[in-house]
Amino acid sequence: MGPHPDLFDELRVVTAGGELDLTTAAAFEHDLEVARHGTGRVLLIVDMLGVTFMDGSVLAPLCAAWEDCHERLGWVRVVHNRPGASLLFRAGGLQERFPRYASAHDAWKGIPADCAAADLAT
Repeated sequence: MGPHPDLFDELRVVTAGGELDLTTAAAFEHDLEVARHGTGRVLLIVDMLGVTFMDGSVLAPLCAAWEDCHERLGWVRVVHNRPGASLLFRAGGLQERFPRYASAHDAWKGIPADCAAADLAT
């Protein structure tokens, strides 16, 4: 990610990899809670580029993080590139809450993947 966590104290990055399912959801939830520790505004990027599989057990921890960050005038942005993640967010009715970002840099800049792709096409 580069220097952003050092330069911007309110930015936190959680990187997940492998399978996110019922057996790993508690550790994922813990990582999200640790990233939000403290007081003040939190800008949270959840980098899931290394996730090979995820099921619905990750939705509750992500939604809890989203609610906490929004209450603290921050945000949560999710980086992913696998169709399964998009399908899961769509099935959960969470596509608007968690639009797809292609990279942590795009998430930091607030450029969803669909917007970035549209810009490249023009």
